[in-house]
Amino acid sequence: MKLSRRSFLKVSAATGIGAAVLSGCAGTRVAVQDGPQADGRPRALAQGEWKPAGCAGCTSWCSKEAYVLDGRVLKIRGNARSKVNGSASCSRSHLIIQMLYDPDRIKQPMKRTNPNKGRNEDPGWEPIGWDEAVGMLADKIVELRENGEPHKFATFRGRYTNVNDILYSRLPQVVGSPNNISHSSICAEAEKFGPYYTQGFWGYRDYDLERTKFTLAWGVDPLCSFRQVSYYTSAMGRQLERGMKMATIDPKFSNTAAKSNEWLPVVPGEDDALAVAMAHEILVTGGWSKEFVGDFSDGRNRFVVGQDVPENSFNEVHTNGVVKWWNIELKDRTPEWAEPICGVPAAQIRRVVADMVAAAPYVVVMMGGGNNMQTRGAYSSIAVHALSGLLGSNDHEGGVILGRGASLNSAPSAGDYQDQLAKDNAGRQKIDQRGYKNMPALNSGRSGGGVVTNRTADAMLAKDPYELKVVLAYWSNFAYSAPGTQRWEEALSQLDFLAHAVPNYSEVSHFADVLLPSTFHLGEQMSALSQKGNTHTHVWIGDRFIEPVYDCKNPETEVMWML
Repeated sequence: MKLSRRSFLKVSAATGIGAAVLSGCAGTRVAVQDGPQADGRPRALAQGEWKPAGCAGCTSWCSKEAYVLDGRVLKIRGNARSKVNGSASCSRSHLIIQMLYDPDRIKQPMKRTNPNKGRNEDPGWEPIGWDEAVGMLADKIVELRENGEPHKFATFRGRYTNVNDILYSRLPQVVGSPNNISHSSICAEAEKFGPYYTQGFWGYRDYDLERTKFTLAWGVDPLCSFRQVSYYTSAMGRQLERGMKMATIDPKFSNTAAKSNEWLPVVPGEDDALAVAMAHEILVTGGWSKEFVGDFSDGRNRFVVGQDVPENSFNEVHTNGVVKWWNIELKDRTPEWAEPICGVPAAQIRRVVADMVAAAPYVVVMMGGGNNMQTRGAYSSIAVHALSGLLGSNDHEGGVILGRGASLNSAPSAGDYQDQLAKDNAGRQKIDQRGYKNMPALNSGRSGGGVVTNRTADAMLAKDPYELKVVLAYWSNFAYSAPGTQRWEEALSQLDFLAHAVPNYSEVSHFADVLLPSTFHLGEQMSALSQKGNTHTHVWIGDRFIEPVYDCKNPETEVMWML
């Protein structure tokens, strides 16, 4: 007998073969109500509800919706009302369900019973209640204040939401400590350095991908691991189909490189040479934006290889120092000079620059961390971002735009809640040694203005500028994410008291004195975050729409209330 797919389905419907097969499988559960209705028709599938939510899996902070049935999250999708990510989602957001219901989450507060700390030491965890757990932390903070050393307290921050002000900032200030240490310097501070010192903007850029004609993905994989992956995985294909060209600069043949017209496999750490060679090529070919940059007084291009240019011969419009940059740095940086250094053929450099010039100012130079999260990375950030200026694509349709953040309220200032002890100590030097001569940590043009996350371990070991005794760390794992993890293990081993608020046990948890199991940002707690993308800004507000899976609390709100 020859049975087609169509005839098989007809037979199945007529005989109820599907139900017969399922009923023969011991223990099989189907998502229908038990038994038929009174009229013999099968009951409808149980109906859940889509709840507004958001994802904090990266700093895209996409707006999401969660499908909840009988108090359980079953599915995640993008919130179609968002003009940033729309209905699109990346793989991280779908993993939220796995993380929420992970059986290996910390299920209740735990205290350490083994006073010895180290990688090979068994902490001897013992379950305790929340009152005891928070009380242990409170006692240690009070002890510091009674001893006149509140500055020896610190908070370590990793992932967070908009309601983190009290934990991260106000708590140490009210206690009397300057120390709130974030993960920012091992995240994107070097990336922000270039746009600030070329354009005066310290922050994430946005990109007008819908209108651009050329995208240069430099040290970034927007189809896999950059900000706004949800949006890019949805939009990038559409833009390529309409004719947008794309080049990727990355040692790795990334997802984005696979979709690009050109892949430039730069030698790791030599992005600077490639960037200045591209700037050189833009100038010698006359490809810079006359409208944005300016031009020579007589209209003749004097940017000739190896030759100085009189500064007074060029009339700049919206830039400052292009000729000086040429004379000091660019005049000899030909593609041939760069090729043996950066590993990219000179012919390919010229070809990509020609495509960028042809598309300008509708050019997106999308810079990630690949070129700047390294030694000399801040200067690489400057060189790469300067290409946008030369092409006139900064703040231009189809180019690199600044965007704007949402105006959100914060917690009241700590000043009204500080006693004299707190006021006397909250202004001390921060523990991470920012502003030291060998680590100025420039932020917005101010020495010592930026966090130096990874120097904190060195400072703790050297007790310079002082000893750190009590730390509350939340949603962070510096003993894994920061280079030189052995230093962190040694520093945490010597720490008098560490409270760690996270959903899962991690490297830092192993050195903690008390574990405070954290709620997850989606579903288990109230959260709010805002971000920009696709030339828009959105704010998502998520409510607690499921009961916490385990005995956990939100460190940003519930734990702070208890403390």
